[in-house]
Amino acid sequence: MFGTITPLFPGLPGGPEVLVVLLILVLLFGANKIPKLARSTGQAMGEFKRGREEIEEELSEIEGESDDDDETVAETDTDTSTATETN
Repeated sequence: MFGTITPLFPGLPGGPEVLVVLLILVLLFGANKIPKLARSTGQAMGEFKRGREEIEEELSEIEGESDDDDETVAETDTDTSTATETN
């Protein structure tokens, strides 16, 4: 009788879904607060990204130091084995 009924959110939101979400946001927060909300969300995302990058840099530095330590231990083992053979 009415044809095929498609779900409102089957996958990625399209035009009508975005309009519904925007209308709900305007009703909840008011038109004046939405730019402030968007700005603070963007700042929070930027801070999160910077924090993640700092942690990744620290982890790569720690991995670099552990690789250097492994090479130093290998060199020390080689030096020790050579010294014991000459005695």
